[in-house]
Amino acid sequence: MEKLRAKFIDGAKKHKITEPKAKKLFDLIQKFAGYGFNKSHAAAYAVVTYHTAYLKAHHPTEFMAALLTSETGNTDKMVGYLTECRDMGIKVLPPDVNESQKDFAVADGGIRFGLAAIKNVGEGAVESIIAVRNDAGRFRSFFDFCRRIDLHKVNKRMLEGLIKAGAFDSTGARRAQLMAVLDQAVDEGSAAREERERGQTSIFGDDAPGGAAHGLTEAALPDLPEWDQGQMLKYERELTGFYITAHPLSRFEAALKKFSTATTATLGEVTDGKEVKLCGIVTTTRVLTTKKGDRMAYVQVEDPQGLVEIIVFPDLFKSASDLLVPERVVQVTGIVDRAEKGTRVKGTRIEALDSLLARSVSRVNIRINDGPDASSQLGQVERILRRHPGPTAISFTLCLPPDIEADMAPASTVKVLPSEGFVAEVENVLGKGAVVML
Repeated sequence: MEKLRAKFIDGAKKHKITEPKAKKLFDLIQKFAGYGFNKSHAAAYAVVTYHTAYLKAHHPTEFMAALLTSETGNTDKMVGYLTECRDMGIKVLPPDVNESQKDFAVADGGIRFGLAAIKNVGEGAVESIIAVRNDAGRFRSFFDFCRRIDLHKVNKRMLEGLIKAGAFDSTGARRAQLMAVLDQAVDEGSAAREERERGQTSIFGDDAPGGAAHGLTEAALPDLPEWDQGQMLKYERELTGFYITAHPLSRFEAALKKFSTATTATLGEVTDGKEVKLCGIVTTTRVLTTKKGDRMAYVQVEDPQGLVEIIVFPDLFKSASDLLVPERVVQVTGIVDRAEKGTRVKGTRIEALDSLLARSVSRVNIRINDGPDASSQLGQVERILRRHPGPTAISFTLCLPPDIEADMAPASTVKVLPSEGFVAEVENVLGKGAVVML
């Protein structure tokens, strides 16, 4: 470009443009050259953009499946794409040993999570699973799976990851049950493999009653309750990088809007240096020691739209370090910082969202439907109230058929902290929508 400067200025003078104006114009052209495209390049991009827009408009499920596959491993982008799927009404279904392919794939009802996207599950193991499934049909149970696949390719660590990610849910077993029998299933699978290698088979063949194979009866699963939703989501996040079956922030939807001035999706539109308030869940924390010996941290916070990095300097770290743990839902106040690696936020204040809710909610109303179970439900709710003491008053509304409601005065002896856990426990007893924040 510098070689062309003198030639450009001389040409501009011949067209009666002053030298200062010519220099300024050339500087603008030179700046634009850093990111501008020539016509042929721009035309090619326009064609690609048109094709992409057409596919997204007319084949949205296929398009988003391909997009997710293309960005596998890029957590930041995939969180945004998964959120976009939800916004488009496209369900992202959990991984399934009987349905999933290696990559994200279109399935009845949405997009099926690919097995290769589960951590610790290699492509060779996935190809082995799919080959066995294609050759001999669906896996009838977890024990059937362990007997049929090659446990040299799909080891115990991979099996644990598949269980925690929900890949065996279609067999009808609970994840907690499968973890309890993992060792037993692996032992039976190894025994079945040894029999095959010795050329032994069951006198009943491989299709013995009850799904047994190789002369082994189907083991009964222990009667264990399923993990609570928080535990299931935690494991899903660990194994896939995402919350699949639900999002822990869904219960905070109203609070996120109330206590946020921006989201990770809109952060790019905020002026550099401006203060913002973001609400989200802590995913990872990297603690460092400064040259002065003080501790600080880089924290990844996720909201329903994506991820953002929060810089927590030493002064803030001292007061907020107990909040910087995975799964903690927080409000971050900070200054937008545009860096070469992307937009970050320099934290100035971090507070637990539960605390904000407690201060902003004057009363919690619990609605109970009159019926044969009302008495036992009240007993369960009372125990929940005792487990969640706090500063907020409680009132009850008794709903009588067909459309009569009786409001009771706030309880004078019991007050609660209106946290996510409290709401979840009460609604587990009384049904969704039973708790109203006032």
